[in-house]
Amino acid sequence: MKLASCELNGRTGHEAGRALLEALYREETGLPLPAIAAGEWGKPSFVDSDWHFSISHTKMHAFCVLARENVAIDAEELSRHMNLKLAEKILSPMEKAQFDAAADKTKALLTFWVLKEAAAKLSGRGLHGYPNDTAFSLDDTRVREMDGCLVAILIEGETYAV
Repeated sequence: MKLASCELNGRTGHEAGRALLEALYREETGLPLPAIAAGEWGKPSFVDSDWHFSISHTKMHAFCVLARENVAIDAEELSRHMNLKLAEKILSPMEKAQFDAAADKTKALLTFWVLKEAAAKLSGRGLHGYPNDTAFSLDDTRVREMDGCLVAILIEGETYAV
């Protein structure tokens, strides 16, 4: 798995993410970026390549992951304002208990959010309704801090739903 990030520097998140993807793909394969198509639910994938990718961007950064297996990434700026009342709607009872015990409620909610978004991307179906049927943990090792953001990377076959 390869991961890259960059500041947007006047580009859109799409432009910056696509540039990261092109650079990662060329670095790993020595080939130009293959055609990309959207699946039934809108998830992008390569048309003729065994590689998988996912892109996420925030107001200031873009992130891209390239892997041999189905992979998904989501990122949020640590400085993002979150309405903490959202926890009531999107967290499972197990997650809500962790949230309630957390010293930094905003970071806790952001952690759960990036995990839930990455899981939705991994499934290829996106978010529908309130994603409160997961069993994530605040100490999930698939979440890291990068460039002032929380970044979650999930890989196919990992367990994340109740």
